[in-house]
Amino acid sequence: MEPEFAAFVAIDWADQKHAWALEVNMSSDRESGNIDHTPESVEIWAAELGLRFAGRPIAVALEQSRGPLVFMLTKYEHLVIFPIHPSTLANYRKSFRPSGAKDDPNDAGLLLDILVRHRDKLRRLDPDTPETRTLQFMVEERRKLVHEKTRCSNRITAHLKLYFPQAIGWFDEIGSHIVADFLERWPNSERLQKARPATIERFFIEHNSRNAERIAERLEQIRKIVPATKDTAVLRSCSAAVIAWAGLLRQLLNAIKAYDEQIDTLARQHQDYALLKSFPGAGPALTPRLIATLGSQRDRYQTAHEIQCYSGIAPVVASSGKQRWVHWRWSCPKFLRQTFHEWALHSVAYSEWARRYYDEQRAKGKRRNTVIRALAFKWIRILFRCWKDHKPYNEQAYQQALALRRQKQTASQLVEVKWKNVAGFMKITAS
Repeated sequence: MEPEFAAFVAIDWADQKHAWALEVNMSSDRESGNIDHTPESVEIWAAELGLRFAGRPIAVALEQSRGPLVFMLTKYEHLVIFPIHPSTLANYRKSFRPSGAKDDPNDAGLLLDILVRHRDKLRRLDPDTPETRTLQFMVEERRKLVHEKTRCSNRITAHLKLYFPQAIGWFDEIGSHIVADFLERWPNSERLQKARPATIERFFIEHNSRNAERIAERLEQIRKIVPATKDTAVLRSCSAAVIAWAGLLRQLLNAIKAYDEQIDTLARQHQDYALLKSFPGAGPALTPRLIATLGSQRDRYQTAHEIQCYSGIAPVVASSGKQRWVHWRWSCPKFLRQTFHEWALHSVAYSEWARRYYDEQRAKGKRRNTVIRALAFKWIRILFRCWKDHKPYNEQAYQQALALRRQKQTASQLVEVKWKNVAGFMKITAS
C-alpha cells in the first residue's frame, strides 16, 4: 500500500545545479527552486523538507534510477524516490511543446505532473540488499573492462599488421599476458632477431607455453623473418604505440583478474548461488551475472513475461489497421539483454534440448542471433519458475516434462473416425 504523501517533489538533475518543483498534497499551488550539486546543499534541502513536513513521507520524481543524486537522496528515510525513464519525459514534453522547446525548470514541472497524475504507472525505487547491489555493480564494471581489453587488443593487432604481422600468428589470443610481455620486450622484428634462441625459448616456457614443436616452429620463423616495411617513421611510431598498448593490456588483465576473485567470493555467499549455478552454461562468469540480473527481491517480477520484456529479449509487436509487424526492442538495459543472450548461447553446448532447438531453427533458415534470442526467451521462463520456487534446475525433469507435453499435444490432435446414420445412409464422420 502506498503511504499518504505529505508533498510531491520533482527534480530535473544536472551536473552542477538541480531544478526542483514542489506541490503540497491536497493543494494546487507549486513552489520551485534550485539545489547545488553538493552533498552539503542536498543535506540542507532534505533536512528542511523533513522539518517542514514533520518527517512524513515525500514522493520524489527523478529522471534516473542510478546516479550521484539518487545515491545522495536514498539515505533520507522520508524521501520516497520514483524513477522516471528519460524517454517518458521526452515524449510527455513533446505532447505539450511540439516545437521542441526545453529548459530545466519546465522539465521539473513536467516531471511533477507525471508524478502527481500518473503515479499509478510508476514504480518506486526499492533498492536490493547491499550484497546483491555490490555484485550488480561489480559484474557491470567487469564487463566494461572486458570491452576495454578487446579494444586494446584490436589496437595492438592493427599496429602489428603495419610493421610486424608475423607476431599475430604466434599467439592464440592477442589479449593475453604472454602477448603483453612479449611485445614490451621485443616490440619489433629487429630487436627480436638480436635475442638468443635460448632466451626466447625460456620466455615461452616461463609463460606456460611449453609445446616443444610449436616453440621450435616459432624460433624457425623468427630466424627467417622478412621485415614488412623499412619505413623508419612507421617502425618507430608503431613500436612505441605497441609498447604503450601492451602496458595498458597488462593492467586491464590484472584488473579483470582482481574483479573475478571478488565477484566469485560475493557470488558464493549469495543465497541463490547454488540455484543459478545449476543451469546449463552458467559458469564462473555468467552465474554472478544471472544473480545480479534477478536480484534478491522475488516480488519484483510477477511473471516471466515481465523479465522477458524488461531485458529486451521479448520483441515489440506493433499494429495499425491491417498492418502488424514485430521489431527489436530498443529501450532496455543492454547489460541484461547481453547477459541472457550470452547465457543462451553457452547453454547450447550443455543442454540437449537447447542444442536440438537451436539446430531445428537454424535448419529452417533463421539467423543465428534470432535463434539465440528465441532460446533465451524459453530459458527465462524456466529460470523464473525455478527462481520463484527456490528449486535448482534439473535437465532430466525438464526433458520428461517436455515429452509428456508432446504426448498430450499428439493425443489432442488424434481424430476419431466412426460410422454415422444420416438420412438413412451410413457415412464416415470424424470427431
